[in-house]
Amino acid sequence: MGRRFQELAFTPLVQQEQKKHGSRDQYQRVYDAGKPGDALGAQEQAFIAARDSFYMASVSETGWPYIQHRGGPAGFLRVLDPKLLAFADLRGNKQYISLGNLEHDARVALFLMDYPHQTRLKILGRVEIHEGDARAAELLPQLETGEKGAVAERVILIHVEAFDWNCPQHITPRYTLEELQESLEPVRKRLESLEAENTELRRKLR
Repeated sequence: MGRRFQELAFTPLVQQEQKKHGSRDQYQRVYDAGKPGDALGAQEQAFIAARDSFYMASVSETGWPYIQHRGGPAGFLRVLDPKLLAFADLRGNKQYISLGNLEHDARVALFLMDYPHQTRLKILGRVEIHEGDARAAELLPQLETGEKGAVAERVILIHVEAFDWNCPQHITPRYTLEELQESLEPVRKRLESLEAENTELRRKLR
C-alpha cells in the first residue's frame, strides 16, 4: 500500500477505528516504509490493460454514493500515462447519474477485478470530462472499441491520485466464457482423442 492511498483513505475516524481494533501500528509501519503510490507502475498498467470491466463509484449532490459497472473489450480502459486513465463513455440508458455526479464532485473510486486469480486493484482519482471539444475529437478515435452499435458520447479522463492492491481473501473465482474455453481446451482435445480411439476400436470389433 502506497503512502498516498493512506493519506486519502485513512481519515482520523478511520485511524480511530484502526487503533480500537489493533491495526493502526501495522499500517503506520506500512506508511513509513511505503512508496508514494500515486503513479501506476508496470504491474498496474498491465493489469488494467487486461481488464474487460470495472466498477466506478461517484457521489451525488445528496451525498449518496453511486456505483456503476463499465464493460467492454479487454483494454478499453486505457493508460495514457502513469497518472492518467481514459475511456470512451458509451451511450446507455440515458440516466446520466454518474455524469451528473461527476459534474458535482469529480472524485471517483475504481475497483478492477480479476476473479480467476482472485485479485483486485483499487484506484482513487479525479475525473475530467470532454464532450464535443478538441480533446474529445483527439482522443475518441483512439478509445473507441468498435463494439457493434456502440455510440461514444464523450471522453472520460481519470487523473490517478492513489492506488492499492487488495488481498485475495473472500474473492470468489469466476470465469468468462473465453477463459473457460481456454482452460477446458486440453480436456476437449483429450475427449476428441478418446472418441476417435473408441470409434476405431468399434470398427475393429465388427
